[in-house]
Amino acid sequence: MEFNDYLVIAMFLTFVGLLFTGFPVAWVLGGVSVIYTVVGYYSDLYFDTFTGLDYLTLGMSVNRIFKFMDNWVLVALPMFIFMGLMLDRSGIAEGLMKSMQALFGKVRGGLAVTVTTIGIILAASTGIIGASVVLLGLLSLPAMLKQGYSKTLALGTIAGSGTLGILIPPSIMLVIMADQLGLSVGDLFMGAVIPGVILGSLYITFILLFSLVRPKDAPLDPDRQPLEWRMIWDVFKNILPPAGLIIAVLGSIFAGVTTPTEASGVGALGATILAAINKRLNFKVIVEVTKACFNTTAYIFAIFLGATCFALVLRSIGGDEFIERILTGIPLGPYGIMMVILGAVFLLGFFLDWIEITLIVLPLIAPVVSALGFQIEGHGVVDNPELVWFVVLIAVSLQTSFLTPPVGFALFYLKGICPPEIELVDIYKGVIPFIILQLIGLIIIAIWPQLVIWLPAIAYG
Repeated sequence: MEFNDYLVIAMFLTFVGLLFTGFPVAWVLGGVSVIYTVVGYYSDLYFDTFTGLDYLTLGMSVNRIFKFMDNWVLVALPMFIFMGLMLDRSGIAEGLMKSMQALFGKVRGGLAVTVTTIGIILAASTGIIGASVVLLGLLSLPAMLKQGYSKTLALGTIAGSGTLGILIPPSIMLVIMADQLGLSVGDLFMGAVIPGVILGSLYITFILLFSLVRPKDAPLDPDRQPLEWRMIWDVFKNILPPAGLIIAVLGSIFAGVTTPTEASGVGALGATILAAINKRLNFKVIVEVTKACFNTTAYIFAIFLGATCFALVLRSIGGDEFIERILTGIPLGPYGIMMVILGAVFLLGFFLDWIEITLIVLPLIAPVVSALGFQIEGHGVVDNPELVWFVVLIAVSLQTSFLTPPVGFALFYLKGICPPEIELVDIYKGVIPFIILQLIGLIIIAIWPQLVIWLPAIAYG
């Protein structure tokens, strides 16, 4: 290996090591960039290396930042975040939970199915994992434990359903991935719909089968009432507002009426109107949601800035070529290399947030995937179908890593709102079946890429 290759490895190891010090990720990314620019400059000066790093490298990052801040696609991020936060305060999930619990109380495992269904709806409404897991936990965990559900089934259902928000559109992660790889946000949104439905269906199928095999772990509601049309009407009435919002946001994008940026504004306004209709909107709520939106947006954009500097320095010393040489040198063929990449992303998801992976790792490995020669039919409509398929696979891999012990992020979100008698080991045991279901879903999507490509091809073709 050359000196630059060692420098690339050292940059990554330094970045990962400093993450465990507790410093903010944005500062770590920017600081490592500056440190290794200085290292490269003085090594060129005194040791005749050829890194090419100097103060002009950092100057170039300023132009990159200006270009990044001029990106209209990223305007959708704060709007989608605001939409998700406002929906959490609107009371829609609470009403939907009560009506669906009354309807499905006569089905063994019906409460867990209700939680999964609401998780899918929240995923298509918020796109924020932390918000979905916490809200589902607060709403459903007491009811599930009171009804006699086993702790493991209840916790696994909540954690698994809450993480669907990273995949099912409008996912803010897909917006950032589309921007980083120059893909259509609409293609990614539509491409993620069927995989999201597949995972949700696997969850529900497992819950129903598990409830039949082990009925003591998923007892029937003792207060269940005979089925009445009023129950069906209550479910329809409560599901209509979020469904209408989903249709307004995603439907307008898929129909080509609005851009994702414009649709995000529609979603933010719609969520505010729904909160007002439910009489949950007041000045205090607006201030709290706006402040939370500012904090989340600032966190994401600060990492954007640090990652821009990090990626520039890394690429200046040949980091992308180094990674490409390593991956393409693996003697496993295209699908084998793809599995190695997904496995690496899965492991990185244990200690890196999806934002860092999306901004740093994804742009480095995407060219490798394009060069592997996958022949995926885009039907003359979907540009770069292999990358659209690849991004959805990455999203599912990250979703799986967020569920996986010992450091899955969703597990700690859930632990934070659990009663004291719930131990972390209970959550670990509960998520194992859902991790297996995730891996099954990942294999299905990897074997049949048209599950991702078909919907955008039909919609635009």
